[in-house]
Amino acid sequence: MADPPLLQGLHVADLASFIAGPAAAAVLGDFGADVVKVEPPNVGDTYRALSRIPSNPRVEGINYPWQLDNRNKRSIALDLKAPGARPVLESLVRWADVLVTNFPPHTRAKLGLEYETLAALNPRLIHAAVTGFGEEGPDAHLPGFDVTAFWARSGLMDLTRQRDVPPAMNVFGSGDHATAITLFGGIMTALYRRERTGRGARVTASLLAEGAWAASMWLQAVLVGGKAPRPLDRSDPPNALGNMYRTADDRWLVLVFVNEDKQVPLFLKAIGHPEAAENPRYADSPSRRAHAAEIVTLLDKTFAARTLAEWREVLDAAGLTYGVVQTLEECAQDPQLLANRVFVPIDDGSDEPHLTVDSPVRLDQAPKVHPSPAPDLGEHTESVLHDLGFDAAAIEELRAAEAIPPPR
Repeated sequence: MADPPLLQGLHVADLASFIAGPAAAAVLGDFGADVVKVEPPNVGDTYRALSRIPSNPRVEGINYPWQLDNRNKRSIALDLKAPGARPVLESLVRWADVLVTNFPPHTRAKLGLEYETLAALNPRLIHAAVTGFGEEGPDAHLPGFDVTAFWARSGLMDLTRQRDVPPAMNVFGSGDHATAITLFGGIMTALYRRERTGRGARVTASLLAEGAWAASMWLQAVLVGGKAPRPLDRSDPPNALGNMYRTADDRWLVLVFVNEDKQVPLFLKAIGHPEAAENPRYADSPSRRAHAAEIVTLLDKTFAARTLAEWREVLDAAGLTYGVVQTLEECAQDPQLLANRVFVPIDDGSDEPHLTVDSPVRLDQAPKVHPSPAPDLGEHTESVLHDLGFDAAAIEELRAAEAIPPPR
């Protein structure tokens, strides 16, 4: 008999919207937790509409971002602002091991969702809150998206652009998904603490803190008095052997030579210029740094003479460290990702199920559940209410109080 999923029996109330909070709840669901998604009636989580916003790709009939971060969940439509919803919320809190929210502090206070209030109902509750800019400070109340908080305010957006080129709009959700894993880690840490103490805990994460952590190597330098690197000029970089080059077929690859004393002679031989190793202008790292712009000009001409496929063969044969700037289409067919089961089929009963991206946390001894289709808005409202102890008469009273919508 196979072991049950690791988190089977763990109850999660997902009161969050958009990406970071729901994605953390989705990872809990990947390991078997029972996740109940709480959404406002009629409109639901506004994340449901994200795929229709440019510049997201359009896929007819498939709400792919919703599926990605809300698989393995049940949906209950509940108006948290309605006075009649409070008994349902309190029942959820007593039922839950984990409650996830992304409401800013002032909204949590208005809705009665602060940790202290909910811990009085369930002392074992793990209260996990994710915000844009943190729990305290002058901007704690501001709404935050990964573009504004993770990318822009942390300095990452400035550091990842080329000099004299405007900052680029980053891939939607990239900061959110990183923050989701941090929130998941915090939840699991709090559950471990609960095992030791019997008490719940408050867990927090923010997009801004996650961005600072992502930029932390250079941010740490600034904290101890260093000068932050400015956006790079590809034609005159600090290091020509840590730079991007265009091939004959308009593809890009990036060189990353850490052990230059070993790799440079191999590289020069591979590209057909072994004599350059004897040139004092390129003989050692200080000389190569001093003549970086000159080296880039030479390498631009060299790499432009062959296709990416040809260069891959040359660089692989020499055992050199480089990366190919892949397209998403190539990533989706990358044998390395496929071999490591980064893409998993959605368990929707079809003969050829669509694939979805697996969450990156993996335990060999605790297999994940198969991803199920993300729920329709309020799809499980009545069944969840029954699980919480509401009978048919009580459910009708909730409808009359406009806490839940009419029957589907």
